[in-house]
Amino acid sequence: MSEVVRVGVIGCGFWGKNHLRVYSELENVELVAAADIDRDRLKFVEKRYGIETYEDYKEMLKRKDIDALSICTPSITHAEIALDSVRAGKHILVAKPMTTTVEDGLKLIEAAEEQGVILLVDHIERFNPGVQRVKEYIEAGKVGKVVLISSKRVSRWPVRIGDVGVVKDLAIHDVDIMRFLTNKDPIEVYAISGRIHHRYEDYANIILKFKDLPTAFIEVNWLTPKKTRKLIVTGSDGIITLDYITQEITIANSEGAYTPATTWSEPLKRELSHFIKVILGKEKPIVNGRDGLLAVYICEMILKSATEGNVLELKPPI
Repeated sequence: MSEVVRVGVIGCGFWGKNHLRVYSELENVELVAAADIDRDRLKFVEKRYGIETYEDYKEMLKRKDIDALSICTPSITHAEIALDSVRAGKHILVAKPMTTTVEDGLKLIEAAEEQGVILLVDHIERFNPGVQRVKEYIEAGKVGKVVLISSKRVSRWPVRIGDVGVVKDLAIHDVDIMRFLTNKDPIEVYAISGRIHHRYEDYANIILKFKDLPTAFIEVNWLTPKKTRKLIVTGSDGIITLDYITQEITIANSEGAYTPATTWSEPLKRELSHFIKVILGKEKPIVNGRDGLLAVYICEMILKSATEGNVLELKPPI
């Protein structure tokens, strides 16, 4: 393959417009096409980036000069569009949730393997430099043995959401991060959720149990006026606190608290750059189809636990 990866974006709305912007800024990338059912969005994209656009993404898939795609459409469309894209021989980065069901996720992984194409899932917090530093601190024993990892991801209801609830929209980020930080799959889940202002659940409190330690606690909602994105790691010898938004970290122990110097970096740019490097064979995937599938599976079990009011055993489907 040439050192230039030719990319397209399917879905140019809330999230897709950011993919378009970042691809246009990256080296070794040629942004060549975009698709969306909204003609006005496509007119903006044509004017801004000077690329061809399509109202029917299937017409775009016929192009032989597209190597890779970002799929940034509503969640319920991911399975169909991703399968069509993979079968067209395109490498794909699909927004989370990868699919809305485990069954569709398994089909997508199988199809990608059959076609020999790369399947990455847009679990963007893995590319947050703050998260990556927290993982380094945990593995270096900065706070001793980790006993609890908790996260708080709350804000007012976003107008863009329409096809999934707060678990598959927000909690899915932290479900994936708990696996990333621990290098483990959880073995049990217990959750409480409900809805107040939305047709899907708009709040959830979740406990994930891992073999031995740590335990994970996740709080999410679309109810809180102030947007908060926080991660706290409690260890036997200290606490690490991360603000996902500012990427600022504080480490506190018996000697006091300190904040390491950091430089903010855009997670999406890091993620899309990684996608391109994986395609070029320069890096190995940080987040793959199995990661995306397990996030969907655990979220489904969270919702089931909340409905049944029981602790449920987790048995990963892959």
